Amino acid sequence: MDQMIFPALAGLVGVIVGLIIARFSEKSKANKILDATKKESNALLKEAKVEAEALKKDKILQAKEKFIELKSEHEKVIFSREKKISDVEKRTRDKESQIQSEVDKTKRLNTSLEQKENDFNNKLEYLDKKEDEVSKLHKRHVDLLEQISGFSADEAKKELVNSLKDEAKSDAMGFVQNTLEEAKLTAEQEARKVVLSTIQRVGVEQAVENCVSVFNLESDDVKGRIIGREG
Repeated sequence: MDQMIFPALAGLVGVIVGLIIARFSEKSKANKILDATKKESNALLKEAKVEAEALKKDKILQAKEKFIELKSEHEKVIFSREKKISDVEKRTRDKESQIQSEVDKTKRLNTSLEQKENDFNNKLEYLDKKEDEVSKLHKRHVDLLEQISGFSADEAKKELVNSLKDEAKSDAMGFVQNTLEEAKLTAEQEARKVVLSTIQRVGVEQAVENCVSVFNLESDDVKGRIIGREG
């Protein structure tokens, strides 16, 4: 009986030892597989981290470039708006300056016109006074001459006109005579021109009568001197 138990125990121990060895062998394989898996996982994780870091840097770089681009565009828009505002403000200032210049010019013109108007009114007033003074002086002279000469204004005018007519006729006839003598020595055409000039000269009689100023003479002596008579 003992002989049967020992082989059985030996077999059982062998089985148990085999199981233990097999288990240790499987555990060793499992450990190896686990180590390999860990290494692979670490490698993948490290690679993933590297890729993630590279991707992160790339995204950050892209974000920075986009930010710079947007900032540049924004600055361009701001600059354009500021330039437009500056241009509008400059045009406004220029327009205000132009308007102020026109206002100042208008004020100066108004002041000048007012001054000229005042000067003109003063001159008119002065001329009115002078005209009144001359009129009064003329009337006094006429009255005085009438008193001294005893002639009325119409009589004095008539005497003076007659005297001037006689003198003008005498001068005209003498001039005509001289002209006719000279015309004989020239061509007929020149003579006609001279005669025409003479006829026009004779017309001075009427011109003298129209241009005579009316005034009275002081005395008979003065009248005689004017008309060429003594006494």
